[in-house]
Amino acid sequence: MASRLTGRPVTGAPAGSGSPAEVTLACGTRVMVKRADAPGAVRAEVAGLRWLAAADAVRVPAVLGHDEHWMVTERVPTGRPGPEAALRFGQALADLHAAGAPRLGAPPPDGPEDAFIGLAPMRNTPGTDWPRWYAEHRVLPYVRGAVDRAALEPGEAAVFERVCARLPELAGPAEPPARLHGDLWHGNVLWGADGEVRLIDPAAHGGHRETDLAMLQLFGCPHLDRVLAGYEERAPLAGGWPERVGVHQLFPLLVHAVLFGRGYAEQALTVARNALAR
Repeated sequence: MASRLTGRPVTGAPAGSGSPAEVTLACGTRVMVKRADAPGAVRAEVAGLRWLAAADAVRVPAVLGHDEHWMVTERVPTGRPGPEAALRFGQALADLHAAGAPRLGAPPPDGPEDAFIGLAPMRNTPGTDWPRWYAEHRVLPYVRGAVDRAALEPGEAAVFERVCARLPELAGPAEPPARLHGDLWHGNVLWGADGEVRLIDPAAHGGHRETDLAMLQLFGCPHLDRVLAGYEERAPLAGGWPERVGVHQLFPLLVHAVLFGRGYAEQALTVARNALAR
């Protein structure tokens, strides 16, 4: 597969079974081969990586070839996270967000509207008002999905509906659409052996920059204090942003509730109730 997509012969067998797998090309270059079965998933990921790369901010692995179900990217040799790399990452993330997007919910150029966040469907429907768009396209669809999968009780959906009704007052000042990675948990942050961070597995779209930062905080990120310091040096956040973190975390928590069940649904309920208590 790697040979067909890159046009180069392969000499090394995959380092492991499954996807992604590491393959060595005849020239000695090691690459990653990844499969996605869902229609449009590879197209969405490739478009997202290229859109992020076009910002010339945070680095991403180069796409070396792809088709409908397979993609080949460069392999990133990884090292240990460090405070200086974290500071530079924060600065670069601010630059990525500042590169902007045409509208909230805008997919990357050549990317499909029906995309994915991990294994969950994610529809990129454009909008102009962040509280309304976030409620309609990033919170309530996953509330319904969690209820359908019995991760949430039907009556518990009302908690999230009340948060959505209050989003205009909870959201903070309006901001222009940012160019988001969209699935920025620590597993998608590669600390390169060269001291530079790369981002992988994007769910890229136009959104609110605080959403990426909230996801970093939700699932843990090494040297997060330095990442945030670098970000604030380059692009200070609007006042009161720490109080809004939970609102932005509702999206990834509900996605996880749909994919992984009740534990994440309970976390989402706690975050929603805390938001309502403000």
